[in-house]
Amino acid sequence: YWDGQRKKLPKPKVVARTIMPSNRIGDITIIAAIFGMIGGRLFSILENLDTFWRDPIGQITSGSGLTVYGGLILAFTAVYIYVKRHGIRPLHVMDVFAPALSLGYAVGRIGCQLSGDGDWGVVNQAAKPSWFILPDWMWAYEYPRNVLNEGVVMADCVDKYCHQLSPPVFPTPMYEIIACLLIFAILWSLRKKIKRAGVLFFLYAILISIERFFIEFIRVNPRYEFLGAQLSQAQLISIALFIGGLIGLVYWWKKNDRLDVMSTT
Repeated sequence: YWDGQRKKLPKPKVVARTIMPSNRIGDITIIAAIFGMIGGRLFSILENLDTFWRDPIGQITSGSGLTVYGGLILAFTAVYIYVKRHGIRPLHVMDVFAPALSLGYAVGRIGCQLSGDGDWGVVNQAAKPSWFILPDWMWAYEYPRNVLNEGVVMADCVDKYCHQLSPPVFPTPMYEIIACLLIFAILWSLRKKIKRAGVLFFLYAILISIERFFIEFIRVNPRYEFLGAQLSQAQLISIALFIGGLIGLVYWWKKNDRLDVMSTT
């Protein structure tokens, strides 16, 4: 500042401020979203390499075709590194986000079901069994006006999306919505009862891997030879996730690492 005389500025002060882990939720959410989309797209490309080689640029820039496991793995890695660097115990963060991951997966599958983005099951022309108490369309569905424009042209339709599947298929997104909501309910009910850090997350890993492994048997996905069985990429990841979840759950349960005050920085 200059007014004809030189004035001495006040000496800068160093202020120590405590940043709680909750203050970093915004950063964590952004990191998880960015790396989740990158991972989801990358794993989708790896699962459909033949389509990728036909149109590499289009596949890289496409907003559709995201693989949930790819997003989960890359987002988990990025968030883990971030919270570790900021002095927050990753186990606590993993437990916090476990129920949200289940709920988020269910919400995502609602989008798949409504849009008809190709995440449907194999052809289902079997008669609905007597034990199936859900509506008929949840047994076999034609996905009218699906965004992929797959199937036959619908009569008297002049819209951009005028196709529906014929024959109908298993509406697997609906099954996953129900399963993930159940998983969310289980984790939510246990969140205050389990006092050992990490156990809730590894329980989530076990439950979600079981759900995905079995739903893949009626989903349309490329298959790979594994120990004499034809399994999809998601099923192979499910096996690894289940084993890792089981090991983690047993280890942290026996370790008896009870929840404590989260470290801050």
